[in-house]
Amino acid sequence: MRILLPALTLTLFGAASQAALAVDHGLYLGAGVSQVKLDNVGDDFDTGNLNDFKLDDTSYKIIGGFRLLDNLAFELNYMDLGDEDKNVGGAQFTAEGKAYGAYAVGLFPIPVAPIDLYAKAGLVRWESKATAGGPLGFRFDDDGTEFGWGAGVQARLGSLAARLEYEQFDVDHTDGVEMLSLGVTWTFL
Repeated sequence: MRILLPALTLTLFGAASQAALAVDHGLYLGAGVSQVKLDNVGDDFDTGNLNDFKLDDTSYKIIGGFRLLDNLAFELNYMDLGDEDKNVGGAQFTAEGKAYGAYAVGLFPIPVAPIDLYAKAGLVRWESKATAGGPLGFRFDDDGTEFGWGAGVQARLGSLAARLEYEQFDVDHTDGVEMLSLGVTWTFL
């Protein structure tokens, strides 16, 4: 009996810890808060002192995906890139952007903890708008599709996961988007 009780306790503890480390597969949905940086908006238009105009905004993203295997998921994201206003010499300049991303995600579960490291790559469809009044007076609506990539870490607690990730992709007439996000997802088994 003295040996049976510790053996049973170790077995139950081992089974419980394996369950905690188990990876949920299936559909997941989530959201995140993002810090978006988009430098030199209008860079190609020779707008004088507006060339240093940038979006540096706290924004949000919506996440949807499907974790097919422990090491593979597919993900769709909606990313609000923020907006900015600037008054230069009496002329008002505004810019805003949004993007949609489709990614393949490679996940690397840490064997001793409920943590995944991951990298993702795919295509991002972005849309940007900018206007300037006064003597500079211009307006542009632009969009395009570019390669996008990202990397991050997520901690899993059952079906709930908290993630921290970095993403980057190009946007015409800028230095490109850099985004750091803190988000949560929930997996539906």
